[in-house]
Amino acid sequence: MFNRNFIIDNLTTLFYALIIAVFIRSLFIQPFYIPSSSMEPNLLVGDRLFVTKYSYGYSKHSFPFSPPIFKGRFFFKEPQRGDIVVFKTPADNRTDYIKRVIGLPGDRIQFIDGELYINNNVIFRNLKSETDVVFCGKEPISVFTFQEELLNGKIYNITNLKKSSNENSDPYKVPDDHYFYLGDNRDCSKDSRFLSSVGYVHKDNIVGKARFIFFSSDKNIGSIFYFWKWNKSIRFDRFFKKIN
Repeated sequence: MFNRNFIIDNLTTLFYALIIAVFIRSLFIQPFYIPSSSMEPNLLVGDRLFVTKYSYGYSKHSFPFSPPIFKGRFFFKEPQRGDIVVFKTPADNRTDYIKRVIGLPGDRIQFIDGELYINNNVIFRNLKSETDVVFCGKEPISVFTFQEELLNGKIYNITNLKKSSNENSDPYKVPDDHYFYLGDNRDCSKDSRFLSSVGYVHKDNIVGKARFIFFSSDKNIGSIFYFWKWNKSIRFDRFFKKIN
């Protein structure tokens, strides 16, 4: 027998659940998947992480599909140098990128003889390894791994090719209300150095701050549905790892 009340009750429950899910995703926390190697060695392809929406306040990009319901950013808190941030690319205001904040509004960024300079101050880096391998797309590449320390004391690892394409650059002057981002895999990252596709990113394009990895799997070894390969494909050591 057709039970109209049963269907209405279930649809109502589903509707409220959807509203709650959108509310949490928009205002508090949202999961993201890492599809590229541009943030190796710190974020790997297959990492799934949580991004907090409240860290830098809210813009239209905090909401699903970036509805034009208001302009600007509310409750804005400035990102700190070294934060790993998800943002919408200026090229289409739709694609999500994840990179590290290097330059703040008004900063002058430049590469000279392979060294990163911020406001004419060289950024200290310490060579950790000459034999590491990371990916660039699907290709493994041999790299130098450095520990880089920003002016505010933030420390993290980066990689460069042994013959880096990042030796010298023109100076980048970060405009007001914009930020300059770099990938940690410096020779395999489309970031703010590419002015035509990414460039300087306006504060309204910020989605949130990357906080921690909750799941990670290596799809090159096998799908998570192949349970007999879980001991190799699932990176259990990365579960609940805080993002630096």
